[in-house]
Amino acid sequence: MTAKDLLITTEAAVNVVLVSTYELGHQPFGLASPSAWLKQAGASVTCVDLALQKLPEPSIAAADLVAFYVPMHTATRLAIRALQRVKEINARAHLCCYGLYAPVNEGYLRKLGVRTILGGEFEEGLVALVKRLAADGVRRGDGSQKEPVISLGRQNFLLPDRSGLPELSKYAYLNLGDGERRTVGYTEASRGCKHLCRHCPIVPVYEGRFRVVQQEVVLEDIRQQVASGARHITFGDPDFFNGPRHAVAIIRELHREFPELSYDVTIKIAHLLKRAELLPVLRETGCLFVTSAVESFDDAVLEIFDKGHTREDFERVIELFRQTGLALNPTFVSFTPWTSLEGYQHFLAAIRDLDLVENVAPIQYAIRLLIPEGSKLLELADVRHLVGRFDEAGLCYTWSHADPLVDRLYEDVMAAVKAAGREKKSR
Repeated sequence: MTAKDLLITTEAAVNVVLVSTYELGHQPFGLASPSAWLKQAGASVTCVDLALQKLPEPSIAAADLVAFYVPMHTATRLAIRALQRVKEINARAHLCCYGLYAPVNEGYLRKLGVRTILGGEFEEGLVALVKRLAADGVRRGDGSQKEPVISLGRQNFLLPDRSGLPELSKYAYLNLGDGERRTVGYTEASRGCKHLCRHCPIVPVYEGRFRVVQQEVVLEDIRQQVASGARHITFGDPDFFNGPRHAVAIIRELHREFPELSYDVTIKIAHLLKRAELLPVLRETGCLFVTSAVESFDDAVLEIFDKGHTREDFERVIELFRQTGLALNPTFVSFTPWTSLEGYQHFLAAIRDLDLVENVAPIQYAIRLLIPEGSKLLELADVRHLVGRFDEAGLCYTWSHADPLVDRLYEDVMAAVKAAGREKKSR
């Protein structure tokens, strides 16, 4: 189904404000993509990125629908703060939250006044919502939700409309370390994931499935970002090798058209081993680095997370990357209920001994396990026994370590990371 199939048949366009709060410094695909769908369906759309812009009160006051994009935990927490201000400005606007963290926090978001929750493939649902509001009368369209809370339907994507967003140069840039800075674009070639890692927030929504964005849409989106100054592209796919043929076709064509353009991707350790023959293809087509959620060096923790790899597997990948000439950007969950003081020392020693100090971002030393609603970790009896109440405002189950010194260590490490960040900014 496409936006044309859901064309709004009304003389007065529905006024929509799409809001992003946090997208890791990238121009939000989660606004640009639905903006194209909604405009083609006849809606009037304003895009707001609160990471760079202030809430536009005149636009909010005139809005029939205000929809917050919530792809991650931090973005959702920030959206919750902004919701109250939106209600103060326009109590009649229909409120919607869409994205990965919307369905898993449905109960709390509805308590805050959110009328529509959309997860999974959300573009089609947003257009259906706008069509419903137009049909019912935008000020009366606050009835019960008709659209599925989670949709995994295969969509025919449109070229994302980035015209209403801040210019690309305002977003993240890549520092190559030799004085060269590259403006970074961002796109998605797929969503969801084939795997069921227990701690992953994608699993409660996609349940082991993934959906692709059509190749020509991805390439055309990159073309328009290159025309806007992008010299590096971040692919935001949860795992770029969920569909390796789809991924390789895109990067080969990308490199053919733009041989000087670089890019980065995210790929799990198990896929890097299984598809080791594709590592030279990544390097040859301009991949500068690969992010991989290693999570832990402790095989017992990796088994609890059901990551599908071991420490030995990770070390094999490190060697493969060095042989291929690729850079690896590992990420970790450094504090878990199973982390001991001795285990944290081993974690630090492993990063040193494997010569990964320059590859690990400081915040990775202070990542604490989040257990959201619907987490597959809660299927484990041991986890159910150790967690406390569900903290609605915190969007996760609370837990404390059996050893208070580990929690104290986490607080000290986090404080040190924040202080270092402030010092770096002040230079």
